[in-house]
Amino acid sequence: MLSVLRDVTYRRLFAAQVVALLGTGLLTVALGLLAFDLAGKDAGAVMGTALTIKMFAYVGFAPVINALVARLPKKPVLIGADLIRAAMALCLPFITEAWQIYVVIFLLQTASATFTPAFQSLIPAVLKDERDYTRALSLSRLAYDLESLASPAIAALLLSVLSYNNLFLGTVGGFLFSALMVILTTLPATGPQAGAPSSLWHRTTLGARIFWRNRRLRSLLALNLVVSAPTALVLVNSVVVVRDVLHRPNTDLALALACFGIGSMLVALGAPRLLDRLGDRVVMLTGATLIPAALAGATALLFLPAGDSTWWWLLGLWFLLGAGNSTILTPSSRLLREASTEETRPYVFTAQFSLSHACYIISYPLAGLAGAAAGLGTASLALTVLAMIGAAGAFLSWPRHTREAGSNQIAGTIESLEQGNEQPAGPRPQPRA
Repeated sequence: MLSVLRDVTYRRLFAAQVVALLGTGLLTVALGLLAFDLAGKDAGAVMGTALTIKMFAYVGFAPVINALVARLPKKPVLIGADLIRAAMALCLPFITEAWQIYVVIFLLQTASATFTPAFQSLIPAVLKDERDYTRALSLSRLAYDLESLASPAIAALLLSVLSYNNLFLGTVGGFLFSALMVILTTLPATGPQAGAPSSLWHRTTLGARIFWRNRRLRSLLALNLVVSAPTALVLVNSVVVVRDVLHRPNTDLALALACFGIGSMLVALGAPRLLDRLGDRVVMLTGATLIPAALAGATALLFLPAGDSTWWWLLGLWFLLGAGNSTILTPSSRLLREASTEETRPYVFTAQFSLSHACYIISYPLAGLAGAAAGLGTASLALTVLAMIGAAGAFLSWPRHTREAGSNQIAGTIESLEQGNEQPAGPRPQPRA
């Protein structure tokens, strides 16, 4: 897996991703402490509003921004987004009102909605070999999982000697390091080609239309819904289960979240071999089967009276949920790569970025509001049903054949969508030798 780091371009981009992720993790911890300073017992409402603003920035603005910058060179777009993120993070220590948090978070996350899809769509152009690209996806998944474990630990260590406002400087440093790595990297040319959509509307909606015309990507849409259910249960309700239901110490909350991350990491480590042997469909639909089953187990556990073994069952179920998520998330970019051309790739990656986060607008409130109003068991049951609906859609949408209709037909459909036609084009004629 680490062999892909021999590519100097990818190595620098991966370093930029890892350091920026650590900075973002510090931001999450510091933002919660800032919200508590400003709002006291209402800090949860402030954080909930900030997270909702983040999701709406991802869902509503990512396609429009990508359409606006699509014809610009990637390097200045990435550098500019990192500099804006750093500037917004630098404003956070000086905030004195809750509404100022909302404005800064909106601008910061809008810049992230510009950076992340552009960054992700660039990696296939750097690593053209499919095996190398698969290993890069596993490394990327590991980076996200390690960040969720490492950032709280680093934050706790720093808070023992620094005030929380200094954590924001770590976030600024992470974004500036990311910008520096991009500056030092020679990126492959990915400029616009002839026939690219000229209308802003076509550029904004192109990715979503490609998703809708491609059965594998329609299945990925349903799989995004599956992934959002366990993520919402674990991130929103773990603290309530550990502290209020099981009456365990704060350190056990970290252990429960770690089990979720460890399950994800172990699958990410084995993903290249699994995908080489079994293919995307088998691996991802296995995750779509595992997640509803594990959620059903969590539902039964939360409806039953807490006993001595409840804690150990919880850790095992959280591990399975993390593993199930990783079987879907790790290979997902392979589907995006296969279903796009170099020209349409930024639009397709942006559509996935936006549509996947839209699922959390459903699952996060479902986990939180249903849990508060009707109990954790009811919330888990609702999320189980949500995951089952997504899994059913994924199985029905994904064709059994390895290729949906042949690469030529897919390319023809994409070409038709680029030109704004209502009907998909037929297969492209093969070039003469």
